[in-house]
Amino acid sequence: MQMKFQLNSPSNPPGLLRKLVALILTVAILGLVLMFSAVLLVVVAIVGSMAAAWLWWKTREVRKQMREFQARARAQAEVASNDGVFEGEVIRVVDPQKEE
Repeated sequence: MQMKFQLNSPSNPPGLLRKLVALILTVAILGLVLMFSAVLLVVVAIVGSMAAAWLWWKTREVRKQMREFQARARAQAEVASNDGVFEGEVIRVVDPQKEE
C-alpha cells in the first residue's frame, strides 16, 4: 500500500488561517534574513576598516623612505640642471665638396 501526501490537493484547498500563518512565517523569515545581512554588512565594514588601518600602520616606514628618496632625487635633479649644459637643437649642414 502506497500513501501519497499532497500539500495543496484540489480536494483540500488551503484555508484562510493556513494562508495567514504562511504569510506571517514568510515575513518573519524575511525580517531575520534582513537583520542578519545588516549585521554581516557591519561586521565586514569593521573588519575591512581594521585591515586597512593595520596595512596603513605597517607601511608607514616604507612611505617615509619613499618620501625621502623623492626629496633626494629632486635635490640631485636641481644640482644636475645647474652644471652649464645647454639644451637645444643642432642642424648639421653637409658640404658635398668636402666629403669627396
